[in-house]
Amino acid sequence: MATNDGVDAELARLRAEAEAAQAALDLAEKKAALAAAEARAAQTRADDSGADDPDVPADAADDAPDAAASAPDSPAVADSSDADAATTPAPAVPATEAGPLEADAIRDITDGYAFDGETLDLGALVNSETLPDAQIRIPLAMMNRHGLIAGATGTGKTRTLQGIAEQLADKGVPVFAADMKGDLSGVAVPGETSEKLTSRTEAIGQDWQPKASAVEFFALGGDRETAAEVGIPIRATASGFGPLLLSKVLGLNDTQESSLRLVFHYADENGLALVDLEDLRAVLTFLTSDDGKADLKEIGGISSATVGVILRELVAFAADGADVFFGETEFDVTDLIRHADDGRGILNLLELPNVASRPALFSTFLMYLLAELFEVLPEVGDQDKPKLVFFFDEAHLLFADASKDFLASIVQTVRLIRSKGVGVFFITQSPKDLPSDVLGQLGSRVQHALRAFTPDDAKALKSAARTYPASGYDLERVLQELGTGEAIVTVMSEKGAPTPVAWTRMRAPQGLMTTAPDGTIAASVTASPLWEKYADALDPESARDILAAKMSAAEEAERMAEADAARAEEQEKARKDREKADREYEKAQREAARLRSRTTSRRRSSARSPLEQVLSSSLTKRVVSGVVRGLFGNGRR
Repeated sequence: MATNDGVDAELARLRAEAEAAQAALDLAEKKAALAAAEARAAQTRADDSGADDPDVPADAADDAPDAAASAPDSPAVADSSDADAATTPAPAVPATEAGPLEADAIRDITDGYAFDGETLDLGALVNSETLPDAQIRIPLAMMNRHGLIAGATGTGKTRTLQGIAEQLADKGVPVFAADMKGDLSGVAVPGETSEKLTSRTEAIGQDWQPKASAVEFFALGGDRETAAEVGIPIRATASGFGPLLLSKVLGLNDTQESSLRLVFHYADENGLALVDLEDLRAVLTFLTSDDGKADLKEIGGISSATVGVILRELVAFAADGADVFFGETEFDVTDLIRHADDGRGILNLLELPNVASRPALFSTFLMYLLAELFEVLPEVGDQDKPKLVFFFDEAHLLFADASKDFLASIVQTVRLIRSKGVGVFFITQSPKDLPSDVLGQLGSRVQHALRAFTPDDAKALKSAARTYPASGYDLERVLQELGTGEAIVTVMSEKGAPTPVAWTRMRAPQGLMTTAPDGTIAASVTASPLWEKYADALDPESARDILAAKMSAAEEAERMAEADAARAEEQEKARKDREKADREYEKAQREAARLRSRTTSRRRSSARSPLEQVLSSSLTKRVVSGVVRGLFGNGRR
């Protein structure tokens, strides 16, 4: 009996699911029929009035029923390279569960991207097919409200960046971007047409023409001999880079970071210019020496062991080749805000292929440039267009293992720099790569396809979908179905409100969508007016020289003290030797006197009188002996 009840329950469940599926299908068909009817009605009104309605293309009426009745398959995906993302013909995009969008939704999106001021074209709306009359744009004045370009590898992020950067430069806005792999360098060369490119651009309503941008190439560090083939050297002094950013690239913990700040403060208080890493190394070495131990103790809060750790990390960092990025002449960030003779903004590219193995370095260096812009630029408020737009590639590297102070510094810079007329666009794979405090500052979002191969990926996908305004899309599904060169877009309108979410086929860049031909960079670099300004690395007097002189003076003083001590010792020894010699001399004098006295006595005893001579003679002795024997009667018989 229990078994039959279980079977009945299962049948009931399956029957309910089937009825629900049928109801959903019926509803989808009815919505599609309604959309088709509205589209035909709109077309009829347009035909009657003799004018085309740009909001509802005629093709939508024919495609809507078929699209709704067809099974929801993934859209065709073009070649995975970024270059092909912009040259692949527009594929037919099938309906999703939430699409095709109804006519009212299409109209709302089209109206939502119609602006009064200057705009940048992002692409055309996709609704089963590309709708060239539904153009997706971003107001130029809103570019300083920051943005995000995200997506998995090979989904078209680089070409989206290139297309936006080209348009900004054309409208007189200077641009700065990091060229991670060298494939942005082609922006300096006109693009090459092809059948695929023509098909794609015509489908989205883009009047594509090949065009080169005015480009300045930069590189991290180097000198006249090494940088000419790569880019104009960008250098920073160690003092300018600061302890917070340096702690990030050295991988120091919070305690070590605090100690490094105190070391920088000590150097500043004592007039020790930290030009390069050797200067900082010299300060650390001095503080751990016998001469600097007293100063280290006065700083307070720093142990010699902590200084030793920082010193070891610094030595390893320099040995890895990072020392060439620090020094004079320090880069003036206002040189990024320049224009060509024809009024176009300069597109500044920082070429990074040679330092790709040191991601923490170049990401932190980008933050240094951004922080410098914040420090030196004046307040300008809201303008018709930004003074500079800064594209921050591989942004996730900046936030990895970042300290609380470092994150707070980034958030503050991003929040306030828009008042200086600077817009910042972060480029990364997933929105989850950025802290929520940073994401909250980004007014525009261009989200390319996301992949969900792992539970973490699925969680990130769900999180990304929730960050968008409500829309007619099932974003968790659509974000996985986007083709290469397609994106989900929402931007900040001129009124400061988010625009409707739009599935967009992005426009193609007009420059070359690959690496620039050989010789292009070198020719541009050596012809630049900035080349002579930054080509040579200078070596001014700095902490290393001051401390070397100080330690040399200390060594000289020590040497002189040792010499004085040796002289005093020799003098003391000489004095003692003289005293000893004097004593010996006096002793010798006394001995000599004594000897002279004895000699005199002997001389006296040896000089006999005549009587003594007579008495001591042998004759006298015999006479006396005979007399004595006679007297005592003991003479020999």
